Amino acid sequence: MPIDEKEYNGILFDQLSLLEDIEVVAESENAEETLKLLRRKRRQIERKLYQQPPLACRETEKS
Repeated sequence: MPIDEKEYNGILFDQLSLLEDIEVVAESENAEETLKLLRRKRRQIERKLYQQPPLACRETEKS
């Protein structure tokens, strides 16, 4: 079942929230490799979240 852009963005924001929680623990344990991975995952999620043009624009162009 397809989801709309608002729901998809909500999922991405939830993922960012999880990364922030994990980052707090990784920083307290000085887990540098984990922090590098978290930074990379954050960039990947933000790239999806802030992509240009948004998903909604692409869908209307196809119609």
